[in-house]
Amino acid sequence: MPTRARILALVYMLQSTAVASSAGPASATSAVAVRTSEPVVIDGRADDTIWRTAPVIADFTQFSPVEGGPARFKTETQAAFDDHNFYVFIRAYDPEPTKISTVLARRDVRPPTDQLKIVIDSFHDRRSGFEFAISPGGVKRDYAIYDDNNEDGSWDGVWDVATRVDSLGWTAEFIIPLSQLRYPSAPTHTFGFGVWRDIERYKERVSWPPYRPSQHGFVSQLGDLTGIDGIPAPRKFDVMPYTVATNAPRLDKRHQSFDVGADFKYGLTSNFTLDGTVAPDFGQVEQDPAVLNLTVFETFLQEKRPFFLEGTGIYQFPVNSNQVNNNGEGLFYSRRIGRAPQLGQLYGDASSPTSTTILGAAKLTGRSAGGLTVGALEAVTQREEGVSDLTIEPATNYGVLRLQQDLNNHKSGVGFIFTSVNRSLNSETRDFLRRSAYVGGLDARHQFGPGNNYLLTAAVTGSHIDGSRAAILAAQTDPAHYYQRPDGRLELDTTRTALTGDSETLHLAKYGGGIVVFETSYQRISPGYEVNDLGYLNRADWQDQSTWVGLQFLRKTKLYNQLTWNFNEWQDWTSAGDLLLERAVNTNGHVQFHNNWFAHVGGTVGQLGATFSDRSTRGGPALRQSSYIGPWVEIQGDQRRVLYPDVFAQIVRTDEGLTRRTFVNPLLQVRISARTTPSLGMSYSRKRENTQFFGNFTDLTGVTHYTFAHLDQTTVGLTIRVDYTASPTLTLQIYANPFVSKGTYSDVRDVVNARAARYADRFAPYGDPAVAGNPGAFNFKAFNSSTVLRWEYRPGSSLYLVWTQGRQDSEPLAGTRALSGDFDRLFRVHPANTFLIKVAHWFDW
Repeated sequence: MPTRARILALVYMLQSTAVASSAGPASATSAVAVRTSEPVVIDGRADDTIWRTAPVIADFTQFSPVEGGPARFKTETQAAFDDHNFYVFIRAYDPEPTKISTVLARRDVRPPTDQLKIVIDSFHDRRSGFEFAISPGGVKRDYAIYDDNNEDGSWDGVWDVATRVDSLGWTAEFIIPLSQLRYPSAPTHTFGFGVWRDIERYKERVSWPPYRPSQHGFVSQLGDLTGIDGIPAPRKFDVMPYTVATNAPRLDKRHQSFDVGADFKYGLTSNFTLDGTVAPDFGQVEQDPAVLNLTVFETFLQEKRPFFLEGTGIYQFPVNSNQVNNNGEGLFYSRRIGRAPQLGQLYGDASSPTSTTILGAAKLTGRSAGGLTVGALEAVTQREEGVSDLTIEPATNYGVLRLQQDLNNHKSGVGFIFTSVNRSLNSETRDFLRRSAYVGGLDARHQFGPGNNYLLTAAVTGSHIDGSRAAILAAQTDPAHYYQRPDGRLELDTTRTALTGDSETLHLAKYGGGIVVFETSYQRISPGYEVNDLGYLNRADWQDQSTWVGLQFLRKTKLYNQLTWNFNEWQDWTSAGDLLLERAVNTNGHVQFHNNWFAHVGGTVGQLGATFSDRSTRGGPALRQSSYIGPWVEIQGDQRRVLYPDVFAQIVRTDEGLTRRTFVNPLLQVRISARTTPSLGMSYSRKRENTQFFGNFTDLTGVTHYTFAHLDQTTVGLTIRVDYTASPTLTLQIYANPFVSKGTYSDVRDVVNARAARYADRFAPYGDPAVAGNPGAFNFKAFNSSTVLRWEYRPGSSLYLVWTQGRQDSEPLAGTRALSGDFDRLFRVHPANTFLIKVAHWFDW
């Protein structure tokens, strides 16, 4: 460091020490914020009057790679407030400021640079809060936090920050409107508060107060920020009207439309907020990837729409979820709202809507002074029409109510959930859709033991659907239930007009404190349980016992920075216990090396003993399964480098070696410059599936034949992304996803002894030559892309220019073309191009 810079650093540290001494220095876990009577200029400089008097927080300690180790460089933080804003100034000292990277990325994407982050638990409940992070180049990221550990990255607050890299290191000056925080109405407040600093080139992370990854919890480890007196209770009213101009294909013509809508946010009190949207548009959201689903289970789609993403943590009530297996199943699956019309294939054609219009939605979220968290959501979708004005989706009302009450100083709690779906059915829809669906449930949690590292949770829920006899019969015979199985214990009732069920879960876990952590759980779902009108559930009639044990070596050694290893076992049965569905063991290891490369390795051995699949024959008898083995490995490079590779590979062998599946997913990200980062990912799978479901056929004597075939299938999908960041507020995102899957069926076989111990004894050649002689093939191709230019011309207000394109092609033969020829044919298909301009402006009153 130059001599002048050393002198300046010494002067600044002496000045800061004097200020801290005069105003009362921060302790290891407590600090003081001071009121400012003058506006703070957000420019990244410490020349405002308040920064000459505010106490300094300087006792930072390392938590990674060495928990509790000394901080490499000094960090100083100060906090202030007025009637409208909360301010934080951070000085991050660095003796080599020229090595501080200012690489850019779009908002909410972390670049491989240093980072400063403040965490605020404004309600001081030790379970919820907000994070505000910034890179030296000015890239902003923010999160809402719930349940102490979980982050909701979809939350976008309206706040600002300025950064500067200088001879002493770098600085960040934050301004966070109090309207973006939630706190009770009181004359004085204590906020939970924490500051994290990442020094990227050393992969070192430091914090105030000390954060211990080996202990359970995140918000509960924050320090106390006192002195926040006399702030008013904000009752904000934010409105974001938007206009959308769209040019989209409709049959052989182009269709232009101009729509308006609005989002609003109204602070009912200082701690309860009402969010709403009228005629929402999500045209700027990235398209879903193409898939070809040959299984009996529905494809789970990630939620990407901002209104439904924000605050999702409050509404979560998982089902079939533990440390061993988690498929996203739960009571609230927001993609049901605005879904593709359910009767589109029955009553629609190419000109029919591909999604259901959301007329409006509103949600109330907040937390009372007594520790009651409330989440209520209501949405209404309109009736959609197909050909001849027939209904392809009825007008529908969706509702969710979630309550969670903290007890025992936030260490325990109880919760309640209720969801409802009500449809306006008519003569063409009542035999296909349920009229109404309701789900209610209770859950409870309790932390205990040394450091509160042990957690006991339990939940019980019940469901009820009703509708016509035909609609309830369809529910009983769908893949989630399969009441019609000929060898099952369930009785199919064609006279039912309602179906009820229940679910229970119990988890005991140790998530921190020492090397060993674990979770053991039991879950049960009754045969009539049905939540798929607003939730997501693969199957009912199921129970599971599972145990996960992890070893965490978080201290740096000569070989690695961190190492974790876990061991798992699980067993599944039908709810009556008459059929063993799965018995498996698994182990996985994860290691971070000193060069910041990662290695992950693991494997599963499953279907041990006599296990059966009661879903494979799709309503037929349970089919015995052969054991399988599935090793996997993943190697990840250093994200700080110009080239970042990530390669995943897995091999699965089952059916006594007759079924072999290979999956390879390589990804390469290249940082061309500080502003441009393209990446190319590929998903490749080659399956020689010897027990692929082919079809159920009824012969002239009324006997149903459950057939399977050998399927030789190759699937390749490419994911191309280019992020160009002109500035932290002006970004261009390009996403493209070409996809090809082709396969050929052969060796069609009939199930003759479904429970035979030997694989070969379960099947016999299918005798119908019309089916077995030419079983067929497929060649499915799709391309989805989106290009989005986003300009945040002021905090909270944005302009979007969007171009989306879709192509799709299907052939009844796999063909002899190479994959390159299939992609060439795909790009010869006439595209469906949609162009959109959207302007959303934020008003704050």
